[in-house]
Amino acid sequence: MHDRAAKTALFEQFAQVGKAIGSPTRLELVDLLAQGERTVEALAAAAYLAVSTTSAHLQTLKHARLVTTRREGTRIYYALAGDDVAGLYVQLRAVAQSRLAGTEAARRAYLGLVDENEDSAVEEVGHGELLRRARAGEVVVLDVRPTPEFAAGHIPGAVSIPIDELPGRLAELPSHVEIVAYCRGAYCVFAYDAVRLLAARGRRAVRLADGMLEWRLAERPVATGAA
Repeated sequence: MHDRAAKTALFEQFAQVGKAIGSPTRLELVDLLAQGERTVEALAAAAYLAVSTTSAHLQTLKHARLVTTRREGTRIYYALAGDDVAGLYVQLRAVAQSRLAGTEAARRAYLGLVDENEDSAVEEVGHGELLRRARAGEVVVLDVRPTPEFAAGHIPGAVSIPIDELPGRLAELPSHVEIVAYCRGAYCVFAYDAVRLLAARGRRAVRLADGMLEWRLAERPVATGAA
């Protein structure tokens, strides 16, 4: 006969993880940390939060062993504890997308997909196709994430132009080559905005079907360092 108390204690361990990620703010922090380690201050700025609020949420994630820390001088850097945490986040999104009716409406609203046909009208390429085209010199791969995220890890050979700098730096991109834009992941708006902007300026542009998070989890090649 099984021990009821022991079983409850086991499920309490599982529940710690559920409780830790059971917050939209903490999920956003996980999303940001999936791009690379960050200081509390950098995370607070990226998530538009107070430093004290960010620190409290990070402590909850750390208590559940979902993030780790390292100290460099007076600064403390946070990082995801492993690819399994990133994978859990991706799986959670997938379940929400397939099970909760409101997820698709929220996704479209955030990504600016007002027209029902716009999602399918924005051409996208998969990982294998992107690698093939890049190696053949058929495309320019454009990373539109913030510079620190690019430095933490990017698709080899990618050009770094953060989305907020793109309007003023279009001249840096060749006009005769197709551009493949990518950002943080499947639910990141930056690549959508980049393709819209490029298309409006007469450039041939498509987007990677997902983003850097999924690229890493698929164990595709990753380069590090500044542009």
